[in-house]
Amino acid sequence: MELDEVTDELYGLRPQEFTAARDDRAQRARADGQRELAKQIRALRRPTIAAWASNLLVREQGEQVAPLLRLGEELRGAHRNLDGDELRLLSRRQHQLVNALSKEAERLASQDGVPLGPQAQQEVAQTLHAVLTDPDAAQEWAAGRLSKPLAATAGFDAAAREVAEAPASARRSGKPGRKGAKEPQKAKAGGGAKQRTGADGGVKAPGGTGDTGRTRETTEARESRAAREAARRTAREAADEAHRRRREADAASEEAAAARAAREEAEERAERLRGEMREAEEARKQSRKREREADRAEREARRRAEAAEAAEERARREAAGTGREAGAARGGR
Repeated sequence: MELDEVTDELYGLRPQEFTAARDDRAQRARADGQRELAKQIRALRRPTIAAWASNLLVREQGEQVAPLLRLGEELRGAHRNLDGDELRLLSRRQHQLVNALSKEAERLASQDGVPLGPQAQQEVAQTLHAVLTDPDAAQEWAAGRLSKPLAATAGFDAAAREVAEAPASARRSGKPGRKGAKEPQKAKAGGGAKQRTGADGGVKAPGGTGDTGRTRETTEARESRAAREAARRTAREAADEAHRRRREADAASEEAAAARAAREEAEERAERLRGEMREAEEARKQSRKREREADRAEREARRRAEAAEAAEERARREAAGTGREAGAARGGR
């Protein structure tokens, strides 16, 4: 019996079948002398409904695994490169594929007799989003052995949206003649409008396309660059925070699994000790019983020995008396 084989078998079962099958496999391993394997099997956690449905999707629709993994790689690449156009395109594909796979998981689960409630449906979709944002989560999902739904990388979607929207906003803000821009004011007849003298001594109209227009375009370009840089910072910070939280969650999960395994091992040890104590108590009772029986047998043997000695003594006395009587009879004749 191998752990990989048992794990694959157990996570292919429905949640209500998992615990009994796991305990049975652990008992078999222990009976075969594989105590470490038995402990590892017992440490396997029963999957939630959403995790089971996600596993079912991988197992029943294996051809959908590779496309989702590829899309995740493309999304993460566009996110790293801060490619807004590519992110917008991939985001549309992401929503279409996640929606389709979520519905397929719901259909498969219902077909297997375990309909998904709203919470489970949401967790299945959340798991699929996690597959797209985190390569480690993608590998976990593709193995088809989840015990709980996966969480999407914190801030990934929000940062991606911000990066995707920033260039478009910048382009919109850089267009001349946008809504709200004022038309150049025509100079009034008779020289009523003030005029400025340029560096070359010429005269420039107040609303002309000279320095003021160039200044406005320069300001808008700076704002556009600042928006893109802010989006980059937000994306980097979100990614760093997500990785940190992922590491913390993994560490906490490992600690919890180790604690559960230690508790179960302690319970098994305590049960073994209780069994040994019961056996020792039974042995003590049997020993005392045999001791009492031996005492009774000894007393009975002693009584019989004493009775035999008394009978022997009586026989000797009777024999001696008979001999004297016989001698007296001969002397009288």
